[in-house]
Amino acid sequence: MKELKTLFTVMLVSIIIAIAWNSVPGIRAGAHSALDPTLGTLLDLHLNIGFLIATAIIALITTIVQKYATDQATIKQIKQEQKALQAEMKQYKEHPEKLMELQKKSMELVFKTMPLTMRPLVYTAVPFILLFRWFGDYFIATPVKIFGFFSWLWAYILFSIVFSSIFRKAFNVH
Repeated sequence: MKELKTLFTVMLVSIIIAIAWNSVPGIRAGAHSALDPTLGTLLDLHLNIGFLIATAIIALITTIVQKYATDQATIKQIKQEQKALQAEMKQYKEHPEKLMELQKKSMELVFKTMPLTMRPLVYTAVPFILLFRWFGDYFIATPVKIFGFFSWLWAYILFSIVFSSIFRKAFNVH
């Protein structure tokens, strides 16, 4: 319960930061003073390659946080239990009462997994909000498309999925 309260607090702070971006000058100025000379310079050198590098770095940091902020052994065990339950559910799909019992067990595993997998958000939510707001400002000032046709948001989503998959496999993150 304490973890959920912490997660709720961090998410609330993230929302407040996102809303206050334009009205509280220190938030926006602080993010720009940190990110303009780093990511801004990288994007200014070569937009497409810079954006790929930035997305890869963000995905790498996220993967590392996910690996070390979660109990990987417990998550792996729960996923194995879920897989076994799914196989058992396929066997009993003609027996509604047994299927309901198995689905109940499956939901218990989901609720067991949720706090474990949400823990990295405590560390990454605020930086991501600041980063996304900064990207929004950067691409409003520099309205170009990534690789000629992607908006920065769609490019980020696509490339982060690719890089995250690669890093999750490399670091054996469950």
